[in-house]
Amino acid sequence: MSWPYELEIGWRYTRSGRVGRRNGFISFISAISMLGIALGVAALIIVLSVMNGFQKEVRDRMLSVVAHVEALGASGAPLRDPGTVAEGALRHPEVLGAAPFVAAQALVARGDDVLGAMVRGISPADEIKVTDLEGQVIDGSLKSLMPGEWGILLGSELARQLRVRLGDKVTLVAPSGQLTPAGVMPRLKQFTVTGLFSSGHYQYDSALALVHIDDAAKLFRVEGVSGVQLKLRDLHRAREVSHELQAMLGEGVQVRDWTRTNQQWFAAVQVEKRMMSIILTLIVAVASFNLVSMLVMTVTDKRADIAILRTLGASPRSVMAIFMVQGAAAGVIGTFAGVAMGLLVAFNVDAIVSGIERMLHINFLDPSIYLITRMPSDPQRDDIIPIVLISLVLAFVATIYPSWRASRIQPAEALRYE
Repeated sequence: MSWPYELEIGWRYTRSGRVGRRNGFISFISAISMLGIALGVAALIIVLSVMNGFQKEVRDRMLSVVAHVEALGASGAPLRDPGTVAEGALRHPEVLGAAPFVAAQALVARGDDVLGAMVRGISPADEIKVTDLEGQVIDGSLKSLMPGEWGILLGSELARQLRVRLGDKVTLVAPSGQLTPAGVMPRLKQFTVTGLFSSGHYQYDSALALVHIDDAAKLFRVEGVSGVQLKLRDLHRAREVSHELQAMLGEGVQVRDWTRTNQQWFAAVQVEKRMMSIILTLIVAVASFNLVSMLVMTVTDKRADIAILRTLGASPRSVMAIFMVQGAAAGVIGTFAGVAMGLLVAFNVDAIVSGIERMLHINFLDPSIYLITRMPSDPQRDDIIPIVLISLVLAFVATIYPSWRASRIQPAEALRYE
């Protein structure tokens, strides 16, 4: 198969000019440009993979406590017929389980220690169908929540702040009081700590308490339930499925998926990820435009070659194509070398960080602060493909001006001093 001569000459220029030859310095600049592109692409892949890993880690821990979708009463009103709502939701092919719940804000007190908490009333038998809370219990059991026994499960951090252990008593103070001859008095109820759970997510471990759904309904005087939790087959389709469920269940029910429940956190993560992508893309841009200086020097060094090619009948477009091939080849090599380097590090970042920690005797991830002991990484195709395309486009754009200048060189002027 015969390749176009522009491609062959451009590729030869890319491979030529090693140390010891006349244009060895140009080859050095070309290698630095390719290395810069490779490092920029690798840095983008590694950073975005680690950010995806942290996001996945937090999301998984969050969804071990909360359901994928919640069907609530419209305008905050309780659901008086949760069975019908659950039955209607389970008709959707993506819904795997349903569980009613009662949720309300309350104060948790023990002695002089008083903390605010979200109290969720659950049915242990139904809860295991929608969340992984049973696997998060570190002391006691989820099944210890029995109706009328007034037992309570506390998040590990909430229990630590209240200085309570299994079997201790705590008092729940309901937000709305009851009218008595002495005035409005808060509703109080003493609960026995029957278990502790640790999801690894500080927001829930420090501010969530679980009681039986019947006890919660009595304490907060709820006629019905606050809503129905739903588990989906694919958590990534939560927003789409929630819209479909909203249409199925009607206006009397408000359907909310897990991305809306934690909308501020996910929005902040997306903004941070987008800004990091822009910043690191600038590194790739700087490395790509180093190709401009390399090609300018190459064009200056190859003036005689350009004149000979023009004399032999090469058109200005062919000359321009030769140098664009040279620059694009450097960009392609640098980009794919960066992809290989980035994926190699991203898939082994945990082992690499562990090795650095052992070698330097330091700890990058303190479990008491970050609640994880390893560096997570999750390379995603949707991140890698745009990185590759942006790098290749930048490298191609960087070759246009020097190649155009090469095509404007006149043979007689170039050979005058040869």
